[in-house]
Amino acid sequence: MDKSNDFALTGVLHLPPLPGSPMASQGFESVLHHALRDAEALVNGGINSCIIENIGDAPFRRGSTDPHVTAMLAVIGRELRTRFADSLTVGINVLRNDASAALGAAVACGADFIRVNVLVGAAWTDQGLIQGDAANVTRYRKALCGAGKGPKIMADVKVKHAVPAGETDISILAKETAQRGGADGLIVTGSRTGSPVDLQELTLVRGAVPNIPLWVGSGVTTDNISEIKGVSTGAIVGTWLHHDGDLLAPIDKDRVHLLVEAARS
Repeated sequence: MDKSNDFALTGVLHLPPLPGSPMASQGFESVLHHALRDAEALVNGGINSCIIENIGDAPFRRGSTDPHVTAMLAVIGRELRTRFADSLTVGINVLRNDASAALGAAVACGADFIRVNVLVGAAWTDQGLIQGDAANVTRYRKALCGAGKGPKIMADVKVKHAVPAGETDISILAKETAQRGGADGLIVTGSRTGSPVDLQELTLVRGAVPNIPLWVGSGVTTDNISEIKGVSTGAIVGTWLHHDGDLLAPIDKDRVHLLVEAARS
């Protein structure tokens, strides 16, 4: 992951609809080209970490995705790692919450981490009730990679586009996600894609779990990154890197560079 004064920046590769999804209008090669183009913009702008996300596949399934989704994400991840070698680390997020698919793709392509929206507890979402499955996710990683190995699990706490079903205290949720759920790092977001994080909530999470990576997962801009840096160890940045916030428009290399410079100041 790119580190500006030890603050890690990860850019989101928002994929167009994959073949088989309701809004799909192009073949897989076009999706792959889209990902490679945006990854090049990240690297040229100074960000050396990305996360692949099948954002175009909405509306998302609540449970398991189709097998081709895992296969396609693995191919994209492998192409990225081949094309950019040591200059780009890769993460995988399979929406809405298919952590097993993300793990499978990550192991196949050698990705560094996965993102899991709901690892413990449950959340009411636009897909209905999503329940965490930390027990199976962590066991599956061990089965694929061995003890203490494999992609890191970065897990959301009170993920966006959702409300907790049960416990709502973000400090307690953070502790349970890290200490009982086995997350290697935590992610805190705003309420929706592109929405800024609540700095008070971010501070509460940092205080509850002080010794593992803590990333902000939405709403990061050049205007607020200095405040975010004071509390967290990194950020996943997507919306601001696109002109007018259009997630399927090309990532703007100049905006990437501006954000990197702001993170360094």
